[in-house]
Order: sequence, then structure tokens, then C-alpha cells
Amino acid sequence: MTRNLLLAAVAVLALSTGAAQAAPSKEVVAAVADAGRPEADTKRDADRKPAEMLEFAGIKPGQTVADFLPGGGYFTRIFSKAVGPKGVVYAVINAPPATPAPDAKPNPILAVAADANYPNIKVVQGSFQTLALPTQADVIWTSQNYHDLHLARFNLDVAAVNKAVYAALKPGGVYIVLDHAALPGAPLDTADKLHRIDPAIVKSELAAAGFKYEGESTLLRNTTDDHTKVVFDPTLRGHTDQFIYKFRKPK
Repeated sequence: MTRNLLLAAVAVLALSTGAAQAAPSKEVVAAVADAGRPEADTKRDADRKPAEMLEFAGIKPGQTVADFLPGGGYFTRIFSKAVGPKGVVYAVINAPPATPAPDAKPNPILAVAADANYPNIKVVQGSFQTLALPTQADVIWTSQNYHDLHLARFNLDVAAVNKAVYAALKPGGVYIVLDHAALPGAPLDTADKLHRIDPAIVKSELAAAGFKYEGESTLLRNTTDDHTKVVFDPTLRGHTDQFIYKFRKPK
């Protein structure tokens, strides 16, 4: 079955099961079906459910989307096609050190932004604590990375990061946080130990920054994950219990 047919089947299933979330729009379906996406990315679609995820985020043509810590660009490419030629995607990464290590490799998102198939991707480098986008975003998105803000080696002021994200959004804009769930009450150093975070911490920290919690998607929940293994454990990798929260900046 082709990828287009698979995506169409997903949309039909969402409608036939009476799911609260709307089926992905045709623009989102087309973005996921983009032939320019690498095979390594498309092989992950069944586990990551990108079409449903973008629909939950409310991503539409013409929007400005910021992919905060985009990794290899899995979602960045999809955002590029979903917002179309009248939209823009900011790939937000940390600025490299003044003196990089001799064996340091370029951030992979630089190659994605240089690809002529994705001309609307713009890389933004700087300090996360003073994040400044060229223009305010309709949607800011971070996938499996919020816990990284708490890693000891980064020594970040997470409250300052969250306030900077808040300022970078348009009034009424949306912040999507997807991450690996830790056990309720798990301490912050769980980020270093297991690369997980207690979802309640995310809600509390973003409320303190001024965000209003709007809801969650359970698309990537996995009740068989006992939350005690590191997310890279080969028996679990790619199938952790993940929460997807939507926060809004009040108008």
C-alpha cells in the first residue's frame, strides 16, 4: 500500500472511531507524503503519527512555525510543506561554541535548511534563555526535548527559557510539548538519568511562564511502559509512553 493510501486510511479510521480530534487536513496529509523526506524518517511515521500530531497542533498554510530543538529535521521538513510557500519555519538551535571541538560535526538541520526543496526553513541560532525569532510564531513546537532543558550539563535557567518562548509566540499562539513521560513525582534529575520528565512539572513550569494549558493528545501513550527504563533501552526505544500537551499564550 502506498504512503498516500496509508495516510488516507488513518484519516478514515479517525472518523470511523469517533475520535475527538479531527482527521488530518489535506495539506497535512500531503506534507507527510512529501517525496523529499528521507526513508529513515518515513519509516518512523507509524510510531510518530506526524499527520495526527500536526492536526492537533493546528498547523495550517501560511503560518509561522518554530521547531525548537529540531534534531535531524523529522518534523521540520513536514512543517515546511504544511505551511507552504507563504509560511515560514524557524529551526531553533543553540549557537555553537566560539571554539568548536576539532571533531565537531555541523548541526544536521543546517543541511535541511540548505535543501532547495525546503526554501522556507530558516535556522535561528542563539541562547535559549534569550530566544528571539525574526517574527513571532503562530506555533512553537518541541518534540522529545523539553526534558533536555533540565540536563545538568546545560545549566539552563528553565524559567527564563519558558519566558523567552512565551515572548516569541504571537498572542493566541500555541506551544506544543511532546516528551517521554516519567513516573508521577519523579525528580528533575530523571532528565539526566532516564531522559524523561514528569508531565506535571511541564504543566507547572509553563503555567508559571504565563501559558494556559489547553489539552492533550493521547496518540503516543503506551501503558506497557513502566517509566523506569532509559528511553534508549533497545526493548523500548521508539515506543516510550509520551505525552503531548498543548499550551496557549492568551490574547
